[in-house]
Amino acid sequence: MAQFIQGLELSRLYYLEAVQPILEAQFPALRYDAALIGSGSEVLGFDTPQSTDHHWGCRVLIFLTDADRVEHGTQIDAALRRGLPRRFRGYATSMSEIPDEPGVMRFDESAEGEVNHQVILLTRREFLLNALAWDGESALTAADWLTFPQQRLRAITAGGVWHSGLGELDRVREALAYYPYDVWLYLLAAGWTRIGQEEPFVGRCGDVGDELGSRVIAARLVRDIMMLCFLMEQVYAPYPKWYGTAFERLKCARVLKPTLERVFCADIWHVREAHLSTAYEVVAGMHNALGITEPLSAEVSRFYSRPYTVIHGERFAEALVATIADEEVKRIAAKTLIGGIDQYSDSTDFRDNLGEQRAKLTALYT
Repeated sequence: MAQFIQGLELSRLYYLEAVQPILEAQFPALRYDAALIGSGSEVLGFDTPQSTDHHWGCRVLIFLTDADRVEHGTQIDAALRRGLPRRFRGYATSMSEIPDEPGVMRFDESAEGEVNHQVILLTRREFLLNALAWDGESALTAADWLTFPQQRLRAITAGGVWHSGLGELDRVREALAYYPYDVWLYLLAAGWTRIGQEEPFVGRCGDVGDELGSRVIAARLVRDIMMLCFLMEQVYAPYPKWYGTAFERLKCARVLKPTLERVFCADIWHVREAHLSTAYEVVAGMHNALGITEPLSAEVSRFYSRPYTVIHGERFAEALVATIADEEVKRIAAKTLIGGIDQYSDSTDFRDNLGEQRAKLTALYT
């Protein structure tokens, strides 16, 4: 067994020691960007030895100009197949499809023949159209930002760039580093709206003996609190498998994680609601610390005349909407506070396979 190396570091070493020498020797005039971004747990830095069972290994993306992709792509691929070593740092560099799983790759331990490498040749446009259904050229609107899944934005801005001969990749990653300010305010408002809509139901369900329903609502609210935390710290949230892992790396997790875990451990709704109330007050304090609205009371209170404890999330949403200056975002906020794609749908097919449907999704805002 090879000693485990984080996939991002493996990619960097593979490029520097195996891929770059071939490109420099056989295509000395070639201008390109080299990186590992996009899909894969290793791009986020969350891979473990378990990750090596599929679609993991000596991977590098080589971004070419449109002209070089057409003129030299075949020759570059052939040179890499002939010249790359069959093993690197103990790992096979040749990959083959897993039977009955088209497109899912695993190590090919064959000792002979050309290397079926995972040095992927592509253009910036190809990559962005596949990842975001955006060509990388047209100006981004607020509706565009709101229909980009955060997991895709994180995957593009995470990872690493190993060579910047074109500089295109650096510009794209800088442009997508985080939401424009007013879009960010809108997403925060939508997050608080979600909390305001369901926070009294933890108690209401419990009040009629529906502890299961209370737990389900509480779990939804915990996820919404976590999403607010990602937004407040201006960190894109990853896809569900790594949601909790990424949350633990936020600054607020040291305080909030134990409280949120107690929500799930509570057997009765009164205790569950009390822990949620503690979490609400922490997050309300975080909101005030941002200084993006006038300070709001960070203390929980009764839900009007009913005996349930809430933070009244709508107060924060209203204050945030009032500070939005961008006319497009202001118009969207006046029409709907459904938020971004991650806030109004958790369907994997919906968020992870944008294709042509993203143009239709923008109609929700326009």
